[in-house]
Formats: sequence, structure tokens, C-alpha cells
Amino acid sequence: MNPIARRYAGRNVPRYTSYPTAADFSTAVGPSDHETWLATLDGRQSISVYLHVPYCREICLYCGCNTKMAVRDQVVSSYRRSLEAEIGLVANLIEDVPDIARLHWGGGTPSILGLDGLTSVLSVLGRHFPLDSACEHAIELDPRYVTAELADGLAALRVTRASLGVQDVNPLVQAAIGRIQPLSTVELAARRLRAAGIENLNFDLIYGLPRQTRESVRETSALVGAMEPDRIACFGYAHLPQMKANQRRIDEAMLPSLDERIEQAELISEELVRRGYVRVGIDHFAKPNDGLALAAASGKLHRNFQGYTEDDEKVLLGLGASSISTFTQGFVQNISDVPRYIRAIEAGTLATARGCRIEGEDRRQGLIIERLMCDFAVDLAAIAPGVDFAGELSTLAPMISDGLVEINGTKLLVTQAGRPVVRIVAAAFDRYRRPQSAQFSRAV
Repeated sequence: MNPIARRYAGRNVPRYTSYPTAADFSTAVGPSDHETWLATLDGRQSISVYLHVPYCREICLYCGCNTKMAVRDQVVSSYRRSLEAEIGLVANLIEDVPDIARLHWGGGTPSILGLDGLTSVLSVLGRHFPLDSACEHAIELDPRYVTAELADGLAALRVTRASLGVQDVNPLVQAAIGRIQPLSTVELAARRLRAAGIENLNFDLIYGLPRQTRESVRETSALVGAMEPDRIACFGYAHLPQMKANQRRIDEAMLPSLDERIEQAELISEELVRRGYVRVGIDHFAKPNDGLALAAASGKLHRNFQGYTEDDEKVLLGLGASSISTFTQGFVQNISDVPRYIRAIEAGTLATARGCRIEGEDRRQGLIIERLMCDFAVDLAAIAPGVDFAGELSTLAPMISDGLVEINGTKLLVTQAGRPVVRIVAAAFDRYRRPQSAQFSRAV
């Protein structure tokens, strides 16, 4: 990283998978807004659907997801029934039901539902929503639980893409984060999925974990690259023990320093690019012919709560506890606490907890932030003709002087040196921004 950019890398800023960010949602937006927005959906426009399953068999120490450990199968079955009930409840509020063009399972570990449970949810979904014949159907998986039976069953359910949580293949790191997962386990999971016909694979990596070193992340990158997944997402570990109790069990003395985190991110990028991957945005890599890489090259890359995507659907319905839905009018998020979520659904009401309207200035600022995060450049006049951005540009003045940002007329460009800290550039256009807030992760 450029030594000047390094000075900015320790700042805490949002990841900007949405704008306004989830941290800025409030109870001022609730179930009545959610109902209204559902009722006004245009059936001629296809949508994306996200299904959240907030359970794992065990909780990894590094995990920041909204998930909990499932000790009893009955708990998982009860949640599944509520998820199915929510599908029907939401569908009945839509006057003109649209087709589903993209379907994504996240968690947690969605496969904890079992093939029968997954089949049941999809059956309910299919009764209420038409699935496009070319629907991309993706699921997040824990490699340790990918059996040949599961792989074949997912293929029979028309799953087209699987995302495997790899994180790191070094045994010392795995012990430090409470996730023992030998490389052979990941290799076997990938072989089983490909043998079943699910050839589109994503791998997730994390840097900044306890006991990680330059050598270990380089080795992990090389070994993962050798397995040739279509996409690799590489995230910086966000250590937020004040928000995640499981992270309190991590020995902070074993965490890499900021300089080490920066070096680890650079080494991963160097190794993956050397192996032929194209860098997409700030933390994704893809094969040159993959849809994500093609979208980035053509200026059609987008960013939503799943990260970078070529998904251009305007509406994303989030179903399940803590799920976030995106409408043209704004965002709504479900109750995160599972028992409260279940009680709301059993009462026949939406489980909406909070949200945010997208109006005027927010809509404009959101478009600017998305283009910066996706393209590292934006034409301010093209998005907001006649609007004065003197205040935002004044905030960016130090980064302009440092050569991290360039201004050419109404066009703003994040230079190669500034790309690792583009989130800080984006934050200049965020009117909700709270500098140095500990609830956000470091820029790198």
C-alpha cells in the first residue's frame, strides 16, 4: 500500500453494502411501510430473494454473522416453519406477484435445514412466487458438512452456485478461530459439488485473523487459487467484541497489527492476480470470463447486502430473522432475535423491526457511493446535475493533496494509490457518517 494511503487505513468506516447503511436504520420505518412497499411492487419487474437461516452446529470465534448454535433439531424445524409462513404472509401482501430472477440462501449454515427442509421451503416459495427458468440459485455452505448426498440433493433443487467458507487453511490459525477445517475437507467439498453439476463456486477468505502471518496468507491464497473457484471474496476480519460475545474468546494479542493486515491484504491480491484472477472492487476476485469480472469491466457492477454482484434487480426481498429487504422506496429489516421473529410471524404480522426511507438526497448520495465502491470513479454532474458538492470535496481535500483522489471537472477518480481506502472517499458523501465510530470495521 502507498505509504500515504496507509495513514488513512486505520479509520473506522462502513462497508457500504447499502446507503444509508444498516447502522442508520430506525424504528421510524416499520411494518406499515413494509406493507405499503410490498403492495406497490410491479409484477412486470423480476426480483431477487434472500433466505436467511440463522443457525450453525457450532459458532466460530471470528464470526460476525447473525447466527446462533442449534443444539436441537426441533429448534431448526420451528424456524423453518416460520420462514415458510413468512413467505406466504409477504406474498399475500403483493398485489402483482413478480418472478424471482435470483435466489440466495445465507446464514448461518442454510444446509442445517437438511435436504427435506430445503425442499420444503422451496416448495412453499414456488407456490407463491414464479421462479424464472434461468434463475440463479445460490447457497452458502460450510465445507465440513458437504456430503455427496447433500451435493446431489442441492443439484436436484436446481442450485447453480455454492459459496464455501474457507477463511484460512493454516492449522494454527484454524485453532485460534475455533474452526478446524483441513484443506482436504475443502477440496473434497469442491469435488463433490462439481461432480453433482454445481460448477460455479465461490470461496471466502479472511485476513487479519489471529496467528495469521505473511507466509500463512500467501500459502492459503496459493492453495485456494489452485482449486480454481470462479470467485474469491477476501474480507478483513472485523474484531468487535463489544458487539459479538464469541469474539471475546479471541486473544487480542494474537491479532495482526494494522501494518500486518495491510500487508496480508496485498499479498492475497498479488497471489490471486498472479494466478489469473481479476480484482473486482475492494475485496472480490473473479476469473476473467466470470459474470462478476465482466460486470466490473463494463461498468455494470453493483453492491448490495451480499457484497459485489452483477444482480441489477431493483427489489431484494429478505426473508427470515434479521434479513434486510431493498425496495425503491427504502430498506426494511426483520427482527434479529429469533424467538421474537417467530412470535411475530405466528401472530400473522410482518416481523419488521426497523428501516430507512430513500428520498431525494439519500438516493443521490447512494448512487455516488455505489459507483465509487464499484468503479472507483464517478461523474457527479451525470448523477446530480447542478448540485454543489463543495462540502464533500472540501472533506476530500487532504486525500486530493495526497494524490489519492483526482478531480477533473465534475469527475472524481480514486487513483490506484487510493483504491485500498475508497471506503473513506465514499464516507465523504455519507451525511450520516460518524467518524472513528467503533461499530464499523477498519478501512483495510
